[in-house]
Amino acid sequence: MQTTAAPIPTTPPSGIDHDAPGVAFFDFDGTLIHGDSLPMFVGEVIGQRRAALALADAIRSCLHRHARGRGPGVDFPGSVKAVYLKRTLRGVPLADALAAAERMIPRIRWHAPLVEILKTHRRHGRRIVVATGALDLYMPALLRGLEVDDLLATGMEAEDGLLTGRLRTGNCVRRDKADRVRAWLDQHGPIGTTWGYGNRPSDLPMLALMQQGEVVTIGRGRRRRSSDLQP
Repeated sequence: MQTTAAPIPTTPPSGIDHDAPGVAFFDFDGTLIHGDSLPMFVGEVIGQRRAALALADAIRSCLHRHARGRGPGVDFPGSVKAVYLKRTLRGVPLADALAAAERMIPRIRWHAPLVEILKTHRRHGRRIVVATGALDLYMPALLRGLEVDDLLATGMEAEDGLLTGRLRTGNCVRRDKADRVRAWLDQHGPIGTTWGYGNRPSDLPMLALMQQGEVVTIGRGRRRRSSDLQP
């Protein structure tokens, strides 16, 4: 697999605060790594077979719920995620979840071209933010060593050292992710040039906020610039 990468400018375009550092936002699943990290994590917690069966069951359950207009999420994928997490992580000790995150580290298949782009931004002194629907339970372990300045992730609720299976934040995808990125920009200004990297369709709202945003398609050797995108 080969992915072509356009050169990353070393200076911001005109009209930008040249004295402020730029910032690059990266999605995680399907952008910095191959595939989806959530099923891998749940599999580490409860076993791969149980995790696969639970995901299939969550999909079937949500198909019926959405057909009756009773899905627990704002959209079908969000409903599947909510049901899946509740059925697999409720009652799990937080310490066990964090240990599972450590076991994931050698299993992650990094998308080397995007990791190199991240490092290039870092070498030019830009801030790095990972904005992802993945869980805050495991993302800090997986990002260790990448010099990421901030993480916007989906938060899981815990009480008395046990996971409840419920989210304590919004699901950090699509519009929710864009809202959190916009809030980050408002809170951390002044901002120089903004770059964004994500995949279609869930990251288009975030990429629409960027001065330079690109859709990453792993395995096809192609990225599309934000000027070609529709949010």
